Amino acid sequence: MSASMKPPFTPGMKKPAATTRPLPPWLGELHLVRRALLCCVATVVLSLLALHLASDYRDRQALRLDLAQKERRAAAARFNQVETEKLEIRAFAPRFQALRQRGLIGEENRLAWIDAIRLSQQRRHLLPLSYEISAQQVLKVPSPLTMGQYQLRGSKMQLHMDLLHEMDLLNFFDDLRQSGYFAVQDCALKRGGAASTGQTASLSADCSLLWLTLGDRPLAVPGLP
Repeated sequence: MSASMKPPFTPGMKKPAATTRPLPPWLGELHLVRRALLCCVATVVLSLLALHLASDYRDRQALRLDLAQKERRAAAARFNQVETEKLEIRAFAPRFQALRQRGLIGEENRLAWIDAIRLSQQRRHLLPLSYEISAQQVLKVPSPLTMGQYQLRGSKMQLHMDLLHEMDLLNFFDDLRQSGYFAVQDCALKRGGAASTGQTASLSADCSLLWLTLGDRPLAVPGLP
């Protein structure tokens, strides 16, 4: 059985030429559309870049708009707060001035208290009395109350009075209220008592009063508790 066999390669023989596939026809025409292809690629790249820049610009503008809206809302809130405070000041200014004039707001005025005691004693012809005012102290207030920039302070006064009748004590307290604010902590009445004038005292009173003032809080000093 015979089969076709290639002859052996011997030196000097030429190799058979390799068969080449023909190129597609359109490859030979690429040079005709090369410029158009380059323009198309450049256009696509520039378009993608422009889209990225536009998206980034839109995000920045949205962030600026959000910040501007927040600042506007904060400014509107501050404006409303200022207007509310103005209305409150106008409403409470007369009352505030009245409290200041009567000695509740500001530093305590012990001279005014002493003058009020002396004038009441002279005008009502009261029997001799004695009193002692202690040093001023800061008072604690219940937690629901807010004092703001003010601090409640009190000065305790121990009072002893000889009385002709109970109304002497009540009238005396009414006179003191014209010169300041105070709270009667306790008051004990006793029958009898020595009289230093021609009148006879039928009662004696030992009372503890607390003169009240609202003063500014002391400024906090850095480094101090």
